[in-house]
Amino acid sequence: MQNYNFISIFFHNYMKNITFACILCLTNIITSINEREMLLEKIESLLSEVRALKASNAEELEALRLKYLSKRGEIASLMADFRTVAAEQKREVGMRINELKQTATERINALRESLAESSQGDDDTDLTRTPYPIALGTRHPISIVTNEIIDIFSRMGFTLADGPEVEDDLHVFTKMNFAADHPARDMQDTFFVETNPDDVAKNIILRSHTSSVQARVMDTTQPPIRVICPGRVYRNEAITARAHCFFHQIEGLYIDKNVSFTDLKQVLLTFARELFGADTKIRLRPSFFPFTEPSAEMDISCHICGGVGCGFCKHTGWVEILGCGMVDPNVLELCGIDSKVYSGYAFGVGVERITNLKYRVSDLRMFSENDVRFLKEFEAAN
Repeated sequence: MQNYNFISIFFHNYMKNITFACILCLTNIITSINEREMLLEKIESLLSEVRALKASNAEELEALRLKYLSKRGEIASLMADFRTVAAEQKREVGMRINELKQTATERINALRESLAESSQGDDDTDLTRTPYPIALGTRHPISIVTNEIIDIFSRMGFTLADGPEVEDDLHVFTKMNFAADHPARDMQDTFFVETNPDDVAKNIILRSHTSSVQARVMDTTQPPIRVICPGRVYRNEAITARAHCFFHQIEGLYIDKNVSFTDLKQVLLTFARELFGADTKIRLRPSFFPFTEPSAEMDISCHICGGVGCGFCKHTGWVEILGCGMVDPNVLELCGIDSKVYSGYAFGVGVERITNLKYRVSDLRMFSENDVRFLKEFEAAN
């Protein structure tokens, strides 16, 4: 009798589980069918719109093209919804989307031809006007890499800070712990807008690094501070394939209680692996900067040869990408922050150098020559 009760209970629970599984499966099937039907209805609605398209001038025609055929248009959004369609339904839905795209393309081309024919007899044709279709440009490689670096540090909690390119010596050099007779203050290294022979801190210059933005942030903000400072900087250098009188930097600053060199190393390791790949290694070599102590140069393992050694890394297996270190206590005090309570780290990255590493551009001058043939090579990176 006990065995019979046990079997009955087991059988009852078993049937309940089967019933629940069937209901769940049926729900998923119904949801999938509903999604497909909604998508097909949307396609049919767009097909009706496309077949009835009209344009009385080139501007209206271009607006229609952007609405339906651009990367952010209606058809592109359908492709995003298409990813959620069940595998067995993709063939049917995909064919309908292709039909819609082909119909839209043919309709817009027909309207373009019609407008061209109607305008041939006009006497007020503006021959200086940009011809249609207007060729789309691409983002500059410097912008691509800058945005990528900003995105990486933003995900680590850094916020953006900005400052003027025409700066005073006080924020560029004095508050960064540069000595009054430091070579960086000479005419040979810095572009001067206005000089003050009585007080070098009042000189007006083109900033030679974005550390001036860090100084302004520390002047107006109490810790914790976690910022990155992207921007263009200027140095009085001869323009060659390896150097330029202006370039782009992204500097970072983190100030809080108990910040250590270990924190800096981990942030830079994460940055290098996000930018160059998960297998990237880093090494830190002792260096000197007036505004950090201790200071270091950071190298990454050459991503071209994998650290074995090649011509690009001069057969060392390493490539230098940035400078870094712990913020000198004098800098904190000059900016009104108690160095006995707070500590921090800073780093600076040359965007052109990173771009060279990623895309192997051999001549820095190509970044600022605005040659569209060079820029078109980065279409795939956009």
